[in-house]
Amino acid sequence: MDGAEGQPVRIDPPIAAKPKAPAKAPPNLHLLLGTDDGSARKGVKGKAKPGLIKRLLKPVKWRHAIIAATFALCVVVPASTASFYMAFIAADQYHSSASFSVRSIEAASAGDILGIFSQASGSSTVSDGFILIDYIRSEEMLADVSKNFDLEKMFARRGGDFFFSLTPGLPIEDKLEYWRNMVAVSFDHASGIMTLDLRAFDPNDAQNLTNFIIGRSEALINTLSDRAREEIMRGAQQEVKFAEDRLLKARTEVRQYRDVSQEVDPVEGAKVASQIIGELEGKLASLNTTLTTARTQMAEESPRIKVLKAQMSSIREQIATEKERLGSGAGNNVASSDVAGRIEKFQNLATEEEFAEKAYTAAMASLEKARIDANGKERYLATFIRPTLSEEAQYPKRLLDSILVLLGCLFAWSVGVMIYYNIRDRA
Repeated sequence: MDGAEGQPVRIDPPIAAKPKAPAKAPPNLHLLLGTDDGSARKGVKGKAKPGLIKRLLKPVKWRHAIIAATFALCVVVPASTASFYMAFIAADQYHSSASFSVRSIEAASAGDILGIFSQASGSSTVSDGFILIDYIRSEEMLADVSKNFDLEKMFARRGGDFFFSLTPGLPIEDKLEYWRNMVAVSFDHASGIMTLDLRAFDPNDAQNLTNFIIGRSEALINTLSDRAREEIMRGAQQEVKFAEDRLLKARTEVRQYRDVSQEVDPVEGAKVASQIIGELEGKLASLNTTLTTARTQMAEESPRIKVLKAQMSSIREQIATEKERLGSGAGNNVASSDVAGRIEKFQNLATEEEFAEKAYTAAMASLEKARIDANGKERYLATFIRPTLSEEAQYPKRLLDSILVLLGCLFAWSVGVMIYYNIRDRA
């Protein structure tokens, strides 16, 4: 076929379409997956670069894998198990709380016109509070509760909750540990207020147990108060008995002395005898003067002189008798034969009797004071918040317990890892 200018035109045969080459993945994807054959990741010197995953896995060693496994076993598994147990297995627990304090009645001052005693509203005995805490958490309290309540039935397993339940047939030590976990007692030293918090699976059981504990605690305080009163009164009563026996003995000896000496008081008797002797001697002197005068006027055998002589003889005999009584007393069984000895012995007996009387009076005063003090030491349990009855379960603290388990496991695992690396660094 000719062209416009007479030149022949060559017609080329149709060219077949070349098949399209498959699309290649971007070099970055090959680098990430590590599947590049090396053509897309040649460096400046023609060396191939390793893939990203291989570079990440290359520094991982066996100890790292073991640490990760221990984390899963020591932290993840226990925390997950505890959370599952708290959320779906642990049974609801109800609590009953009560508040009380130990009070005492103290003696008022002597000038208190409102009464002999007044209630000490702010007084409480700290030692009694600690005694109550130990008693509530003691084996004796557990024994008393077991006698009146079926604890194994009250705290039996609910569903699959084996952790918070009481296993039947436990020894007393394990049962006491379980009891202490279910009973909490707090004590405020400043105010003396005690708060009792008891948990059980049934709200009525919790309230009944709390009421029983308060009753037993009140009985214990009353017993301690009675014992204190008895101890205070016992000592005072013993002193009174001793003083009474001493006074009785002194009075008996004085009476025996008077029976023997036939004198109420030898001192007074000596005074009377001395006075009588003096009067007789004065009378004797007067008669002697009269006799001397009569002899100048009358004969010796005259009746007047004979009468005077007879009177003087009688007075002399009376004086001798009085002097004899003043010197040795009427009886011969008296230990001392002279008046000084009798007076000394009587004064000793009288002094002992007087001292015994004073001691007896002091002992009686001490007994009365002890009685007042004993009344002032009287203690009682004042319960101002009666045991409550729960309507909703307060325990267990599911979220809090789960978090505590997680933190505990994490702390233990962290300490173990730190110990391992410390030993490794030192080695």
